[in-house]
Amino acid sequence: MAGAMTVESDASVEAFLAGVEPARRREDAQVLDAIFRQATGWQPRLWGSSIVGYGRYRYTYDSGYSGAFLATGFAPRKAKMVVYIMPGYADFGHILDRIGPYKLGKACLYLGSFAKLDLDPLPELIRAGLDDLSRRWEVEPT
Repeated sequence: MAGAMTVESDASVEAFLAGVEPARRREDAQVLDAIFRQATGWQPRLWGSSIVGYGRYRYTYDSGYSGAFLATGFAPRKAKMVVYIMPGYADFGHILDRIGPYKLGKACLYLGSFAKLDLDPLPELIRAGLDDLSRRWEVEPT
């Protein structure tokens, strides 16, 4: 079986964020970086080529396959900002509803224009996601 494609790297998060285009998305990414740093107390690491992650967790499936992945983070994409709260959002509707318009994937929160959002509940969501994740797996700071 091939190894995981999205792995932690030593690449500069600051350089990555400085290169995000368009400028509006770069500014949004810098806002999210500040929120995630404050909410977690952890330094970001680049995962793959475009995911800014905070913390990591190690997992082992029943099959014996094991690995590590970011505990929480975000990826600035052209269409939407993607926020990763592992393992998902099933129990966080009361927080999400306060943020504003969003779309959900399995463990992805897709955010559009920050002008239409209230980001004040985001640190609460990040911490709730980390608390939920730590009930399943050991979470380590970065």
